[in-house]
Parts: sequence; structure tokens; C-alpha cells
Amino acid sequence: MGTAENGAATWKSDLALTLLAALLAFAFDAWTGFGQLTDAGGDNDNLLRLVEVRDLLAGQGWFDLHQYRMGMEGGFVMHWSRLVDAPIAVIALAASALTGSRPLGEDVAQVLWPALLFWSTLFFTARAARSFGGGGAVLPAILVGAAGYYFIGIYDPGALDHHNVQLMLTMASLALLLEAPARRRAALLSGLCAALTLAIGMETVPYVATIGLCVALLFVADPDGERTIARDFGLGFAGIAAVVFVTTVPPSAWGAAQCDAFSVAQLVVAAIAGVGLAAITSIGPAAGSWRRRFGSLAALGVVLGVVVAVLFPQCLSAPYGSLDPRLKELWLDHVDEAQSLLTLIVRDPARVAARYVTPLVAIILMALRLRRGGWRRQDSLVTALLAIAFAVGAWQVRATTFSIAFAVIPLSAWIAKWRARAETSSSLGVALRLVAVWLVSINPVWTGVAAAASVALDKGKPVGDGGAADTTCEKKASFAPLGGMADTTVLAISNLGAPVLAYSSHRVFAGPYHRNVAGNLLALDAFLGSADDARAIVEAHRVGLVAVCPGNVETVILTRKAPQGFLADLLRGRVPDWLEPISEKESPVSLYRVRQAG
Repeated sequence: MGTAENGAATWKSDLALTLLAALLAFAFDAWTGFGQLTDAGGDNDNLLRLVEVRDLLAGQGWFDLHQYRMGMEGGFVMHWSRLVDAPIAVIALAASALTGSRPLGEDVAQVLWPALLFWSTLFFTARAARSFGGGGAVLPAILVGAAGYYFIGIYDPGALDHHNVQLMLTMASLALLLEAPARRRAALLSGLCAALTLAIGMETVPYVATIGLCVALLFVADPDGERTIARDFGLGFAGIAAVVFVTTVPPSAWGAAQCDAFSVAQLVVAAIAGVGLAAITSIGPAAGSWRRRFGSLAALGVVLGVVVAVLFPQCLSAPYGSLDPRLKELWLDHVDEAQSLLTLIVRDPARVAARYVTPLVAIILMALRLRRGGWRRQDSLVTALLAIAFAVGAWQVRATTFSIAFAVIPLSAWIAKWRARAETSSSLGVALRLVAVWLVSINPVWTGVAAAASVALDKGKPVGDGGAADTTCEKKASFAPLGGMADTTVLAISNLGAPVLAYSSHRVFAGPYHRNVAGNLLALDAFLGSADDARAIVEAHRVGLVAVCPGNVETVILTRKAPQGFLADLLRGRVPDWLEPISEKESPVSLYRVRQAG
């Protein structure tokens, strides 16, 4: 156990087994009718990504990331990467050509793209487990990984958001580094994957930085074994960063630093870090003794810090430090994926079990391994990523997706160890321990425990506090009436922004995106102010429709903030004379047409 098996036969075997698991998950989704395509589950990002892909296929420029139908007149520039739009668009275009139907082509893309990512993530997880725990860890990794990834939901049909791509690339970078001592160019490909996941979104900065730091420190500890690995990783990282920059950033913006998207700031850091690491490993005097190696790398770190502090100081502040206080209070503080562990313990303790237990168990396993001695390079890489992901997850729950994934690797080795014992022992105690190890390691088991606890805790909870009876306007059918109306501007809360764009041709002001400050504030002014305030905004910006979702959590938050405001009055049935109710009573979305003056 612990020695990687890297022959072509193992690659084929791992591909086949992970493909089988992916096909089973796909078959289950098909059996349930791919329901996520008509019920977005409240995920605005998946819907807006679909809108971006449609815009790209309709002729919007490759470098033009404006969302023209959201925000103030003229729209705003999104911070997402075309690197995710492109493959989805290619699948949709090819499927549309084969089927003769653009809607069907879109459905194929929404099903096929997440399924391919599920398969590839599972494959790299299996490869990482093989390198970490030997061949016996592969099957547990596939089963535990497949169960965890499936129930996390980021690979569901319709999951077009970039987090699943980032997890796949990060796991690929880790798996390739684990294999690097035995496979040529694995480290080069690992650096490539690390740069790509960073280019797709800044959320993975902690993991990319951790991987790079581990590569550097492993070189300090073992120059003979790690020199080529560190050099190739650095060259791959810097090289692909340069390629991404010239292919996704317009020449007119090459000098503009952005902290929330790949730009010259990230390119400069990637180039200095990657080329600097490669240079240090290749220059004899710098790579001599361990003190020289450490000193050279420390100097490289200082250079990076100075460059960022002098050239890009704005990127050293908190990600949302400059966000308008009203948006922080009424939007960011209530974003589900941005909640901290402490917040969850207070507000939703049952969810803690679903998101934090298996990573914590894996951390304990690694701590016990360290205590027993015999620490390996594989242990350093896996433990560092697992610990960082857990720490980031304690800050924001979205990062638990990564910690759950990294936990699969030591957990699968743990299962493999007990399977080996069970095969050589007829003891009932060993068999029971093996069963317990399996149950503890499978994240959906904890999800089920959390769900049962949540049901118990939610008993008697009033509607509007997040209970099961809430209507959140997540289904495609809820927006069908909007799709049949003449194009106009719709005044709606931010949680309805992406669905309105995806299911109709209208435009909206609000959407849950930090760059859309002006549009979100305008919607807040309208809904929190009086009916007269709302009317002034409606007339000034030629709003034709007002859409309200009574059960949405954002609606509840805003009505509590302004119980005498325009939105609260609409929910009480106080419709001003300049609005005309037009939706059916049973519809989750209440629609009002703005009466034309005169």
C-alpha cells in the first residue's frame, strides 16, 4: 500500500470502472426524467451560464462578457470565463445540428456536460487514490467518490456553473502530481490544470497556492527526486497562464487588473511564480544546499508579495470589502454558499454533519498517520489540500465541496486497509469494523443523518423561515407566462433575475452578482421604498412588468426590512392603481403589468 501503479492497464481499468459509475448515475438521472432541467433548484448561476452560452451562439463577441439584459441600461460585465462557455456551446451547437432542434441541443448540453465532468472528476479521484493507497483503494474511492459527488449536486443535469470544472481540474492537478515521480510530463500537466482552474475563477486561489507551495517545499526536502517535477510544474503553470491570457482577455484590457477574474494581475503572479520556480530548480547555486533552496524560494515569495503590494494592492483586500453595505446586509449575508461554519452551527446545525464530518474524519486519519511516522510525499500533498479546503470551508460552506472530495483519498485508503484485514480474518469484530468504516466514509450517510435531523428541527417552523412549505419559484413552468409576453424590463428581486433571463426575452435590474451593484440597488430602492418611490423608478426606467415570488427567502428578508414598503404592500394585496394583476392565483410568481399613463 502506498506505491502508485501507473501502467497503461491500470489507466484503462480506472477509466472503465469510473465510466461504469458515471453511466449508473446518468441512468438514474434519466430514470427520474432529468428533472433538474425544469427545476433549477434556486441555482441562478446555472441559468445565467446558459444565458451566456445562448448569447455566445447568437453572435455576442468572444471577448464581450457583458450581460446586456441585467442591471442598468447597457448591462454590466460579468467576471466569468469563456473557458467554460466554449465547451458547452460546442456541445449545444453539435447536438442542435444533429437533432435539428436548438432547444433539444441545449438540453443535450445541459445533460452531457455535467456527466462528462462527473466521469473525469471520478477518474482523477481514482487515480489519486491509487497513488495514495494502492490498487485496493481504487474501488472504495470510486464508490465513496461517486456517492459524494452525486449528492453534492454540482454534477446534476443542468449544472453549468464553473465549480464542477474547477473541482475536476484541481483533482486532476493533485492526481498528476501524485503520479509525477513515475510518469513523464505528469507534473507539466499538473501545472497546466492548476493554471486553468485559476483562470476559470478566483475561488480556487487557496488550492492552487497550496499545490504550488507543496511542490516548492518538496523540492527543498528532496532535490534529486523533485527537481524535474518542480521545474515542469512551474513551466506548465506559467505557460498555460500566458495562453489563457491572450485567448480570453481582449488586447484593450491587457493593462487592466481585475481581482475577481483572470487578468494581467493573475498573469504576472503566475509568470513570476512559475518561471521563478523553474529557474531556481535549474540553477546550480540556487539549488545547492537545502538552505539555499529554501532561501531562494523564500526570496521568490518576497518578490511575489512586493509585486502584488506595489502593482495590485487592491487585490489584497477582502473579496467583498468594498461592497455596498446594503447589498452586504440584504444579499451577501444571506447567500447560502457563503455562510460560515459558525453560522451554520447556529442557523442550520443539521447541515454541519452533511458538509464537515467526512473531511474531519479524513484529517484525523492523516494526523494519526503523521503520529505513527513514515510520512510520504503523497501524505504531504493530500493533507495540505485537505486542511486548506477544510479551513476555507469553515469560512464559506461552498469550499466544503473541495474538502469532501479531497477526503475521499485517505478515506478510501482506510477502507482498503480494513478490507484487506477482513479478507484474512474470519473475526466478526473485523467485519463489523469494516462496515462501520464504510458507513463513516460515505458522505451521503451523513447527509441522510442531517436531513433526518433537519426534519425534526423544522417541525413547527412557520412558512417563510426556510421550512418545507416555502415556494421559491424554481420551476421553469413558473415563468412560462412571462415567456409569452412582449419584451420589456421586469422589476423583480435578484433571485428571480437569472430565471427571467433564461425563460424569457425580458431584461431585469437585479441579479445576485457582485458586479451588478447599480441594478441591485435600484431594485432595493423600488421594493423597500413606498409605492410612489417604486412608481418613479418604474417610469424613469420604462419598466413594463413587476414580478413577485411571495415564498422566496429574499422576499421574506426584504419585507422584514421594510414592512411598510412597496414589496410588503404587494404581498398584503395592496396593489397601487398604476399596476394591474395579471397572473393566475395558483402561480408561484405574481405578475403585475404597469398601466400606461393616460
